[in-house]
Formats: sequence, C-alpha cells, structure tokens
Amino acid sequence: MHENEIAGHIMRSAYKVHTALGAGLYESVYEAALAHELRKLGLLAETQVALPVVYDGIRLEVGFRLDILVEKKVIVELKSVECLAPVHHKQLLNYLHLSQLKLGYLINFNVPSLKDHMIRLVNGL
Repeated sequence: MHENEIAGHIMRSAYKVHTALGAGLYESVYEAALAHELRKLGLLAETQVALPVVYDGIRLEVGFRLDILVEKKVIVELKSVECLAPVHHKQLLNYLHLSQLKLGYLINFNVPSLKDHMIRLVNGL
C-alpha cells in the first residue's frame, strides 16, 4: 500500500476518533482509539515503537518512541495540547530522518476541529 493511501485512512480515522471523543482527553486515549480504528481497516498499526539513534557506529537506545507506525511506512505523532509549537514539527521531522521514512502526520486532538490540526510532513531524505 502506498503512503498516500495509508494517509487517507489515517485522516479519515482521526476525524472519526475526534468526532466520537472530542477534545480534552489524554494523548494516550487518542493513540489507543486511532490505532484501533486503523486496525479495524486491516492496517498494521503499531504503537509506542522504539526508535534508536545510531551514532558513531553504535546503536543508542535513548527512549524515542513513535506514537503510531502504520504499515511500517507512515509515522503518526499525536498531541493533545492547546496549540502545536515548532518543536512538535521538528520532533516528527527528526523521527522521519532517523527512521528513513518519507511521510508523517502530526495531529493535535485538543482542538474544536481537526481541519487545520493534521499536519502532513515529508522527509526530504
């Protein structure tokens, strides 16, 4: 499945979760619900996937975790904050770079409408 097809499923599922649960819950609730919706579609949706850093030829287990990795191709970083900050974008871009994946979504669920709060980020590789 191509990244863009996966992206469509992620967006539709995120809207479904947000419509059902609304804003103001913990990030972990949205993570579990979104992963559940993606799995119902038959997609591989792994949560809290460890992301190591390789430095000077050694693998550093430094505690980076991807919120959701879909089909081993698209990273979904979830937030439940008043507003997204530049550091949130940088975090996802770093995850994309470290994982060598092309596409990621930054989604803030703590908003009245998801319309402008699902950010698509692409790794320039």
